[in-house]
Amino acid sequence: MRTLAIDCSTEACSVALFEDERLLAAQHEVLGRGHAEKLVPMVAALDGRGQAERILVSLGPGSFTGVRVGLAAARALAIAWQSNVLGYPGLALIAAMARGDRGEPVSVCMNGGHGEWFVQDFDAAGLPENAVASLTPNAVATRKFHDLIAGNRAAECVALCGDNRRAIELLPDARHALSIAEVLLTDRLVPEYGRRPDARLPA
Repeated sequence: MRTLAIDCSTEACSVALFEDERLLAAQHEVLGRGHAEKLVPMVAALDGRGQAERILVSLGPGSFTGVRVGLAAARALAIAWQSNVLGYPGLALIAAMARGDRGEPVSVCMNGGHGEWFVQDFDAAGLPENAVASLTPNAVATRKFHDLIAGNRAAECVALCGDNRRAIELLPDARHALSIAEVLLTDRLVPEYGRRPDARLPA
């Protein structure tokens, strides 16, 4: 079975195609903006134009636009290919990338917007120990973390903690999507923004 993984919930945009457990092809670019224009051509550049029986897509948290772009593309491709779509928690991918073969707990710290950071802890099996929180750096400085911290705010987080914790600077990469625990995959494709949207309806 072929699996297409999509992650464009942060400034990184990445896709990966697998045959069972084997990686066939992947692309990863740090864009900042322009995910909507870049994502579909990246998929089309994969082997067999990326067609797969199963699609994995990040549910966030992260960029409001990026999360929506990824979900919309996954749904559209699933209709065209008659594929099954499953969502995964975006921070779980960072945790899986950081753990590698170490099998140790990891805390994830990612940019969350408006000066806040998304933080979440994962156990040695890659399962979340708590819900995603969007915190100010001041709040992060007083929070407890695992010895290993990963994400694009990991180094700053370690500096704030003022101890000997280790930092791994990471952005999501879809080529590691199969490392996410299967129990975290869901067919409930609801975005996880991690914080309230910037735009609000008038009272």
